[in-house]
Amino acid sequence: MQRRIATFVPRDTPPAWDRVCDRVRALVSQAGPGLPYDAAELMSVVARLAMFCDGHGIIDARTWLDASTIDWFLDLGCSGLSSHTRATYRARLRRLSDAVHGVDGAIPIPLSASDTARPYTSGEQASLWSWARSQPTDGLRTACILLLTLGLGCGLSTEEVIALRAGQVRVVGNGAVVIEILGRRARLVVCCQRWEQALAGQLADVESEFLFRPKTVRAKNLVSNLLGRAHRSPTTPPVKVARMRDTWLAEHLAAGTPLPVLVAAAGLDGLSSLDRLLPHLPQVGAQRAERHLRERA
Repeated sequence: MQRRIATFVPRDTPPAWDRVCDRVRALVSQAGPGLPYDAAELMSVVARLAMFCDGHGIIDARTWLDASTIDWFLDLGCSGLSSHTRATYRARLRRLSDAVHGVDGAIPIPLSASDTARPYTSGEQASLWSWARSQPTDGLRTACILLLTLGLGCGLSTEEVIALRAGQVRVVGNGAVVIEILGRRARLVVCCQRWEQALAGQLADVESEFLFRPKTVRAKNLVSNLLGRAHRSPTTPPVKVARMRDTWLAEHLAAGTPLPVLVAAAGLDGLSSLDRLLPHLPQVGAQRAERHLRERA
């Protein structure tokens, strides 16, 4: 088993593999021979999970196996796979998690008094996704998932979420989901790729209907009423649309989205509202900073 773990390499060897391979091998080795899976089977699915997490800034290998992270990976990182394959992945990862954490041993997400003042971390976004998926009724699940995709994936404000109609959202030929915002801050917004399939799956059949809670009368407290009815978990961070929008802005800033593009997509009048996000952006190393300043690229 150890030889298979040490020599495993995923197909096509993605660039992220070099960053995560040691932690993947350590996790599978830690589980030991007690799991009823071939080492190559486990390595394949854990490698895929690890590279998904690496792309979303989740670097703690134990956090990869939290239930919320696994659900996030299966729903957003494996959306192109069959339901049978995703179920197989879930079973393997849950058994591996039990072997590493112990049953019921997952570490809860810590909360702090400053949570409402900063963007959501990748781990908190995974927890929010698990919260939305675990709602007890179809109506609550649909509304909560839609709220996350419009907030974290598109950066919409509360007012824009409430006013949005299904006819303003379309899926274009390359699979991108584009939203046409009407009114004072009229603009086009392209949903972030990792959220686009979840948003496309929530589109209503009747184009004239409001997209968010379509059968409910429009009111300013529509979102807060939903959150008041939704079931909460002690490990779920407070759900704030403004904080989701800040997360969307911060992730674009960290990714290097050109400021004119981001200001237009966010419907901002200027750059002043971005100042508060600067302390929450990742630090840039000296060599990378020098390259940017010297090469302007």
